[in-house]
Amino acid sequence: MKNKPFMPLFVIAVAALEACDVQQKENPLLVTYDTPFAVPPFREIEDADFLPAFEEAIARHDAEIDSIANNPETPTFDNTILALENAGQMLSRVSTVFNNLNSANTNDNIQILARELAPRLSAHWDDILLNQALFERVKTVWEGRTAVVLTAEQQQLLEKNYRKFIRSGAELSDRDKDRLRNMNAELATLTQQFGQHLLAETNDYQLVISDAADLNGLPETVKAAAAAAAAEAGIEGKWLFTLANPSVMSFLQYADNRALRKQIWEAYTRRGNRDNKNDNKQILAKIANLRLLKANLLGYPTYAHYALEEAMAKNPDNVFALLQDIWEPALERAKSEAEAIRQEIAATGGSFAPEPYDWRYYAEKIRLKRYALDEDELRPYFSLEGVRQGAFDVAGRLYGLTFKAHGGDIPVYHDDVEVYEVFDADGSHLGLLFMDFFPRASKRGGAWMTSYRKQKMTDGGRVAPVIAVVCNFTKPAGNRPALLTFDEASTLFHEFGHALHGLLSNVTYESLSGTAVPRDFVEMPSQIMESWAAHPEVLKSYARHYETGKPIPDELVAKLQRAATFGQGFATVEYLAAAYLDMEYHAITDVTDIDVEAFERAAMQRIGLIEEIIPRYRSTYFQHIFSGGYAAGYNSYIWADVLAADAFAAFEETSLFDSTTAAAFRANVLEMGGSEKPDVLYRNFRKAEPNPVYLMKKRGLD
Repeated sequence: MKNKPFMPLFVIAVAALEACDVQQKENPLLVTYDTPFAVPPFREIEDADFLPAFEEAIARHDAEIDSIANNPETPTFDNTILALENAGQMLSRVSTVFNNLNSANTNDNIQILARELAPRLSAHWDDILLNQALFERVKTVWEGRTAVVLTAEQQQLLEKNYRKFIRSGAELSDRDKDRLRNMNAELATLTQQFGQHLLAETNDYQLVISDAADLNGLPETVKAAAAAAAAEAGIEGKWLFTLANPSVMSFLQYADNRALRKQIWEAYTRRGNRDNKNDNKQILAKIANLRLLKANLLGYPTYAHYALEEAMAKNPDNVFALLQDIWEPALERAKSEAEAIRQEIAATGGSFAPEPYDWRYYAEKIRLKRYALDEDELRPYFSLEGVRQGAFDVAGRLYGLTFKAHGGDIPVYHDDVEVYEVFDADGSHLGLLFMDFFPRASKRGGAWMTSYRKQKMTDGGRVAPVIAVVCNFTKPAGNRPALLTFDEASTLFHEFGHALHGLLSNVTYESLSGTAVPRDFVEMPSQIMESWAAHPEVLKSYARHYETGKPIPDELVAKLQRAATFGQGFATVEYLAAAYLDMEYHAITDVTDIDVEAFERAAMQRIGLIEEIIPRYRSTYFQHIFSGGYAAGYNSYIWADVLAADAFAAFEETSLFDSTTAAAFRANVLEMGGSEKPDVLYRNFRKAEPNPVYLMKKRGLD
C-alpha cells in the first residue's frame, strides 16, 4: 500500500467532491477487484482513497436500507432479512481492508482517519438498528416465523437479526435512542484511542545494551535477534530489546542482570499508565462506566449480563463459577511454584523476596534442573518454516487439505506477508491464506486471525474466503531462520485453528460464516489445534533441526512431555486473574470515579492473587477488553479450553487422525459457522456434554 503525506480530512473531502466521478471510477476500493482471486489490490490503494470510499459506501448502504425499510410489500424473509444480509457489501469491503490495515500495517494517516471515522460509523449503524420502520419489518417476519417454512440456517439468520435489533435498542423511546447514540459514538472513539495509545506506548521504549556483560544468561539465538534488531534500527554493534512480546519475554526469562529485568518489566507493565499523552486510565474508566450506562438503558443490571447473554456462558454467575472451580487448585499450585522460586533464589545466594520480574528467570532455572529441559535447546527444532508446514500437514491428515505457496503474483499489504492457496481433498479451491509473522512498529501486538473475505454462497456457487493469520514472532537473524519457542509454535497452531474455522466454512450467509460464533465457542477450534502441536507423534513429524533436518530426539520429546504441566500454576493463575479483572470492570453496578490502580489492586486482593504474579494484562494495556471486542469475554479462553480438551479426547479415544472423528468435527463444527447454536453443534459432534475433567488433567490440576 502506498502512503501519501497526510492531508486534513476536509481537504480530502473537498477534493473528492470536486472530482467525484473520476475519483469513484479510479478508487481501487470502489470497483471490482481485478486481481488474482479478487483479493484487495493493496499495491494500488493509497491512504487518500479511504475517506471517499467510505463516503460512497455509506451513501449506498443508506440507500439500500431506505429501500428495504420503505418497501410497500408485506415483509418476508427474502425482502427483509435476506435483503438486509445483502445490503452494505461495499461498506463491508472497504471497512474490512481499512480495519485490517489499521491493525497490521497502520500509519499516522490511517490512525487519524480511524479516530475520525469511529463516531461516524457508529452513527451509521445506529441509524440502521434504531430505524423504526425497518425494525417493524424485521419484527413482523420474526413473529410470523412459524407460519412459513424456513431452513435451520434461515431460522438462525432471522433470530440473529431480530435479536441484534432488540439488543441495539430498537424498542427504546426516541429520547433513550438519542442517549444510546451518544454513548455508542463516544465508546467508538474511546476504544480507538485506547488501542492507538497502547501501540504508541509499546513503540516508545527501547532497551539498548552496549556492554556484552549485560547479556549474560541470554541464549545465542536471543542475542542474535537483539543484534539484528539493533542493526535494523541503525544501532550497529549493540543489542536492542523492545516491548514486542518475543523480545521482552525472552529477556525476562534469561537475563542474569536483575536491574535490567526490572527496568524492561516496569516499562512493559506501565504501558498506558505513565500520566503522559498516551495514558489510558481515564479512557478505560470512561469505557467501563459508559458500558454500564448502555447496559442499564437496554435493561441489564451490568454490562457483563448484556455481553454474556449471547455467549455459551449465558450469565456472570456461570462465568464466576467456572473461574472459581479452576482458580482454587491453580492458586495452590502457583503458591507451591512461588515457594520453589524462593528456594532457588536462596540456593543461588540471593537474599531477596521474588518479584514478578524474577518469576520467568528462576522458573527457567528450575525447569532446567528438574527436567534438564533447556528451551534454547529446543529452538533449533522449531523453525518457523517447519512449524508452519507441521500445521499444514495436520490439516492434511485430518481433512485432506493441501497448501500451495504463491510468489509475487498475489497483492499483499506488506512484504513480510506469505500467501498460500488452499485446496480441499478433491482438489477444489477452498480459499486463500495470508500469513504475516513478524513484529513491526505498524502492527499491534499479539496474534490473531482475520479475514479479507468471508465464505458465503451466491448463485454462482461458493464464494471462497480470504483468511489471514497475523503474529509477532522473532525475526530471522544472520544465517538462521526464524526459530520459535515451543509456546510460539503453539501460538501458530492456535491461530491456524482459527484459520481452518474460516477456510472450511460452508454456510449460505456471510454473517453466519466461519468464526461468526460466540467468543467462548470461537476459541475452541483454535485451542484444540494446540493439542496436536504438542503430541509426540506430531512433534516427531514437524520439529526438525533447521541445519541437519533430523527430527527432534526422543529424549527431548520425553522431556517436553514430562515438563508439560510445569508452570501451569503460574500460567493458569495469571490468565484467570486477567479474566477476573475483566469481569470486575464489567460487573460494576454504579457509575463511579474509577481509580484504576486502586480498582485493580482491590480486585486482585479479593481473589487472593499472590504478590509474585500480576494479571496477564494489567488494566491500561488490556487491549482484549478495552479495544478488542472481548469485554466480559476474556473468560472465553478457559470456557473454550474445556470444550477443546474434551473434543481432543474424542480423537484420543479412537486415534489421533481418525478419519471418522475428523469428518464429524469438520461437518458439525468447522463447516457450520454460526448456522446453529454452539451447544447444539458441540453435542452433534461429541454426542455428549463437555467434561471439564480433561482440562484439569491437561493442566495437571486434577
